Amino acid sequence: MAHPAHEDTIHLVKEIFRTYLKEKNQRQTPERFMVLEEIYKSDGHFDADDIFFSMKNSGTRVSRATVYNTLDLLIECGLVQRQQFGKNQYYYERSYAYQQHDHMICKECGVVIEFCDPRILEIQKLMEQLHNFNIEGHSLHLFGTCNDTEECKKRKASGDKIKSLSGN
Repeated sequence: MAHPAHEDTIHLVKEIFRTYLKEKNQRQTPERFMVLEEIYKSDGHFDADDIFFSMKNSGTRVSRATVYNTLDLLIECGLVQRQQFGKNQYYYERSYAYQQHDHMICKECGVVIEFCDPRILEIQKLMEQLHNFNIEGHSLHLFGTCNDTEECKKRKASGDKIKSLSGN
């Protein structure tokens, strides 16, 4: 499900962010827009340090504080979602023009499998009707362990952080 956003999407999210910053009387700094662009050019899930080091390694001068502060602003304006996959660390993913999906997380190796099942949307609509409630979004995380224990052990031994796989 994860793939870099197209240039037209990046241009559109910059306009949305520009409007949001103006409405909130926040500064429209080049660094904030560089963080936004880095996020929308990335794949899948990332933490704040992933963005910081990616930008640093590409020669972009941005502080870690700017990355964290910009992430907070992007969450507030709905361009980024924050996830916590059972650990004490937040991961992020872009949310504009990104298909609604849910996550299965292996408690052993940390692999994150994204999946989309239309029945979840049907349940959401039913709950809205039954409880006279307006649902604006949802987050579903299913925790378990990989059936392929050998692959799970390899992923765990590699020491990588969150990995994303596409589910069915």
